[in-house]
Amino acid sequence: MAPAKKGGKKKKGYSAIIEVVTRKLSINFHKHIHGVGFKKHSPQALKGIWKFAMKDIRTPDVHIDTSLDKAVWAKVIRNVPCHIHVQLSRKCNENEDSPYKLYTLLTYVPVTTFKNLQTVNVDKN
Repeated sequence: MAPAKKGGKKKKGYSAIIEVVTRKLSINFHKHIHGVGFKKHSPQALKGIWKFAMKDIRTPDVHIDTSLDKAVWAKVIRNVPCHIHVQLSRKCNENEDSPYKLYTLLTYVPVTTFKNLQTVNVDKN
């Protein structure tokens, strides 16, 4: 085995995580609620959405909008929809007490059908 290099230069570059980004995408959370008891479908779906947003946008601070919460709970606790279309927005945190600079806001985007939907990066215009 070759010895590890010492004193190598670290590249200081631009981090894409710091950018403010907005994306529209659909989430399949049927896989998150499969095998879970009926009484835990909606809470488990919200946890799955939360984990997906944390992984996709790379911010540990995730805020779920009330419109998304109402859309998940619309058919009561048992009959959760399998797909949902959401908008993920990475924003600057204005709360000075928070340990994180950025947070992710999840909002519900109503759609009629889920066929041929693509992930879209939304411009600020």
